[in-house]
Amino acid sequence: MTRSEGTADAGDAIARATGLIAVFCPDVKAFGRWSAVASADVPEVPRRLLDHHAHMTVTMERHHGCLVKLRVVAERSEPSGDGRNLYAREILLARPDGAVVQYGIVRIDLDAVDAETAARIRRAAEPLGSILVEAGLLCEVHDVRLLRIVPGLHLARLIGNERAETFGRVAEIVVAGRPAIELLEIVAQLPTR
Repeated sequence: MTRSEGTADAGDAIARATGLIAVFCPDVKAFGRWSAVASADVPEVPRRLLDHHAHMTVTMERHHGCLVKLRVVAERSEPSGDGRNLYAREILLARPDGAVVQYGIVRIDLDAVDAETAARIRRAAEPLGSILVEAGLLCEVHDVRLLRIVPGLHLARLIGNERAETFGRVAEIVVAGRPAIELLEIVAQLPTR
């Protein structure tokens, strides 16, 4: 994390992760086990991939030396009680050789972006980070908290990483000063570089 992980921060990170996981895996125990961790408790490579305020798409592409492709596992539209136009999706990012490098869940308030950007997001043809960067939106990644994850059946079948520990993060993206995107991003396999 960018600051030490206190008890309140740990509870917040776990609650945020649980809320996002429940959108696509109502039996959250089938997803796996997760706990909040401090940056110092994460090995160097996954820490570099996760502990920052940049888009994960850009970070993964830089690390792997290639563009990553989006695979949408599931998607949901969620009208909220407060009138927001929420869209959520469960995704994988993969290298050109098909190797999955990242699992993620994003929940986006589509009213926080222009209509063209919202349409590109809904088409689900390219990673969210690429869309936001290309749209030139002023986006800031905030409230990053790191997680240690032991995949359960749900996550393991998607990332091909049965029972091996990995790491992830929860974060929020603010678009033009407005909280707009909630993220859960998990390194699919611990990179060696």
